Amino acid sequence: MLAYVFFHRPAADVGPGVYERGLVAFHRSLETSSASFRLEALPFGDGGPGYEDWYLVDDWSALGEIGAVALAPRRRREHDAVAARSGLGWGGVWALRSGDPVPPSGVRWESKPRGRTDDAFLADEGASTVWQRQLVLGPAPEFALAAPPSPAGVRVA
Repeated sequence: MLAYVFFHRPAADVGPGVYERGLVAFHRSLETSSASFRLEALPFGDGGPGYEDWYLVDDWSALGEIGAVALAPRRRREHDAVAARSGLGWGGVWALRSGDPVPPSGVRWESKPRGRTDDAFLADEGASTVWQRQLVLGPAPEFALAAPPSPAGVRVA
């Protein structure tokens, strides 16, 4: 199981209500497991507010189809409406290492200290679900460790 995780913000002149309605419409149009969360602070970069979208696919081949799925004629309108209101965005791919294959309702983004093995680091963290970085297009810690939902993350779609 792979997760394409996309971090983004609306353009400066777009209000959160309009942006979130577009996110909800787009995610509802998809035929794959996905979720979008409003964050008070993005987990890296400048730490300002934004959104974190999770799109789950079975494997690398299915990941290659995600763009075609998003831009298919029956959901193109929903995609383009929210894309036109977007500002900054970056993303990456994480693989499910252990736990539930669902978009997590909350995560802690962590990188292990130099010199530690993955197994030793993860044993100390005690997360029930672990996603490990595979490919990124921007700044990103190595692990997404499932955590209880916090007030900093609110599911919008």
